[in-house]
This record gives sequence, C-alpha cells and structure tokens, in this order.
Amino acid sequence: MTTTDAITELQRRLADGLAKIDPHHRLLGRPVTYRVIDGKMLEITYRDVAGIADAEVLGWKRIVGQDCSCSISPQTAERIVVRFVVPLK
Repeated sequence: MTTTDAITELQRRLADGLAKIDPHHRLLGRPVTYRVIDGKMLEITYRDVAGIADAEVLGWKRIVGQDCSCSISPQTAERIVVRFVVPLK
C-alpha cells in the first residue's frame, strides 16, 4: 500500500466513524490538516476545538485501529488544538 493509499483509507475510516464517536461534534467539522512526517508518520491536526473528552480520544484511536499518539495544546483561551500522530504502514 502506498502512502497516498494509506492516507486515503485513514480519511475514509474517519469520515465513516467520527460521527459515531463524536456526538458533541468536538472534532467533526473542525478545520483539519494532514501532514506526512519523514514518509513514515501522518500528523492529523484539528484546530478550533472547544474541548475533548478521553472517551472521544479513545474512540478516535479505535477508528484508526493503530497505535498512535495524541497531544492537546492551547490555541486561544477558549480553543485547543488536538493533534494525532499515526504511523503509516
């Protein structure tokens, strides 16, 4: 599977599954960017997120179905940035 194929498959799984695990639309519909790191990892960044619960992070990881990391950092006083890093296999 090529890097492009892996990213397309990951985007499809997120499109299909995010509505089910994100009932409050904390990630769904937020501005999202994808960035390949060293051809081996994919960084997915959600901006303008009002907040996120542990259950939503765990649900996101279940959708992806791979080991991945998540970091949360302030964007403004009211908004956070949620960043996931997923290995491309």
